[in-house]
Amino acid sequence: MSFFNKRSQEDVPPAPRPEAPLANRPAVPPSNPIEAKKEAPPLSTMPFKTPEPESTRGQASIGKAVKINGQIYSKEDLYVDGDVEGTIELQEHRLTIGPNGKVHSSVKAREVVILGNVQGNVDASDKLEIRKDARLVGDIKTARIIIEDGAYFKGSIDIVKPETGKPTGSSAPRPQQSTPPPVTNAQGTALTAEVKR
Repeated sequence: MSFFNKRSQEDVPPAPRPEAPLANRPAVPPSNPIEAKKEAPPLSTMPFKTPEPESTRGQASIGKAVKINGQIYSKEDLYVDGDVEGTIELQEHRLTIGPNGKVHSSVKAREVVILGNVQGNVDASDKLEIRKDARLVGDIKTARIIIEDGAYFKGSIDIVKPETGKPTGSSAPRPQQSTPPPVTNAQGTALTAEVKR
């Protein structure tokens, strides 16, 4: 038994001795420079935000794999590259119909840009652009219009003057002007442009 007792006493580590207060300890340089702790650079408390591309900032999007039947009302710009049947209304914002977009509805927005296909009436209070390879079949009501070469349009155009404010009562009424003769496009479709003043 004494042999076992002797061994168990050898295996027991010596009791730790009490440490001196920090002020009384001698400075001991680290034995290995790799083990020395380096201070981490200060980190910002502001969360990191990935910058958005300029073209999609503040703009909702309907992808080309999406089909919507119904009404769309938006209070931000909208990009449609899918299929929409119903109505689209963006009173004070821009609507862009992408190259894959197929819209079978009436459209009302401040500005409309068409790169795909639209079948329905378009009411753009500020501007309408029909780009190359785009198709629009329907009536247009807008203040300004751009139709690029290669675009297809069938319907009538009503050019309206944007309202800047009510005129004062002292202005004299303007005489009525006659309606200009209809203009036809290359396919022989009559295009009417009526200017309201």
